[in-house]
Amino acid sequence: MNDASFAMMVCAHGAEAAIKTQLRDGGWRLAFSRPGLVTAKHDRPNQAPPSGTFIRTAMTSLGQCRLPKPADGELNRPDGNELLDQLVKIVDQHPMIRQREGKPLEALHVFPRDRHPIGKFDFEPGVDELSKMIADAVQLRLADRIVHESPNRIVEPWRDVLDVVLVAPDHWMVGMHRALDVHGRWPGGVQPIAPKYKPISRAYFKAAEAIAFAEFDLQAGDTAVEIGSAPGGACGFLLEQGLHVIGIDPAEMDPRITRHKRFRHLRARGGDLKRSIYAGADWLLVDSNVRPDQTLTTVENVVTHPTRTLRGAIITLKLGGYHQVAQIERWIQRIETWEPEEIRVKQLARNKVEVCVAVRLRRPG
Repeated sequence: MNDASFAMMVCAHGAEAAIKTQLRDGGWRLAFSRPGLVTAKHDRPNQAPPSGTFIRTAMTSLGQCRLPKPADGELNRPDGNELLDQLVKIVDQHPMIRQREGKPLEALHVFPRDRHPIGKFDFEPGVDELSKMIADAVQLRLADRIVHESPNRIVEPWRDVLDVVLVAPDHWMVGMHRALDVHGRWPGGVQPIAPKYKPISRAYFKAAEAIAFAEFDLQAGDTAVEIGSAPGGACGFLLEQGLHVIGIDPAEMDPRITRHKRFRHLRARGGDLKRSIYAGADWLLVDSNVRPDQTLTTVENVVTHPTRTLRGAIITLKLGGYHQVAQIERWIQRIETWEPEEIRVKQLARNKVEVCVAVRLRRPG
C-alpha cells in the first residue's frame, strides 16, 4: 500500500520556480507541473498540503481525469461524460471521501489554472465560462454527494472543498482542501467580486483582495491614504466602503474620483510630503512603481514617526522578476524593525510579479 502524500498547488503563471524553491526544505518532491500548477509528493502519509508566499491554494491530490491521446490524424474532442465518469470513480473510491457519512463533500470549486501571466493578452485569473459549464455538469452529477447546491460559491471557514482544476479541457486534476484562510474560501484562490460600477482600473480588485487578505477592520468614516493612487482604482474601492481617502500621486486622477466629496488628491510623491499629511489617518496603501527598498523607506518614515495614528499598512512590493524572490526575507526583516503586531506576505491572485505585505501596526502609545 502506498502511504505517500500527494499535493497540488495553484499559483500565478510564472511563479512555479518560486514554489519549487520553497518546497525543498519541507520534504516534498516535485511531480507533474504546468504553468500555474505544481504538484508534489511526500513520503509521509497524511501530510498536510504545503503553504507559501506564492501558493494561491494548496490541495491534497486525489487523482486526475484524462482522456487518452487521439490516434494519429484524429482530433481530440473532449468527452465530458467520460471525464465525469472518471471523476465519480475518484470520489467514490478515495479513502478520504469514502469513510465519510452522509453527503461526504461540503462544496465544489471548478476553475482553470492560469493560462497566461496576468495582463498578457488582457488575461485575468478566475473562473471562466468553460469552468462554469463544467462546474454545473459536475455539480449535477455529484448532487447526492455535495452539501452545497451550487458550485464555485464562497465557502464558510473550515469547510472541506472538492477541487477540480482544469489543466486543459480534456485533463482535470482533482483535489480537496480545507478553507483555512480567506483564499481557501474562494474558487482557485481568486476572489469572486462583482462591482456595482465599472472599476477605473484593476487596482480596484487588488485593493479588495488585499484588504480581505489582511483582515483589516476598515470602517465607514475611517481615513485611508494611498501612495501611488492614479488613476484611482483602489481609491474607488475605498470610497465605496465609506472611507475618507487621500490619494498621493503626481499623475492625474480619474474625474470620477476627484469629484467625490470624501476624496482629496495631493499631486506629489509620497516621500516628498511632510509627515503631518498622514496625521489622523487610519490605514495606508502603497502601490508605487519603484524599487521595494525605496517603497519601504517611504513607508518606514511614516509608520515610525512619533505622531503616527495608522493602524495598518498594505504594501505592494514590485519584484521586477522572480529572480528577486530571495530578497523578500530581507525586506520582511526590515519591516520587523518597525515592531509591528503582525506581518502577512502573499502573492495575491491579482498581483503581477509582485507581493502584497500586510502590516498590522501596534496601537500608538
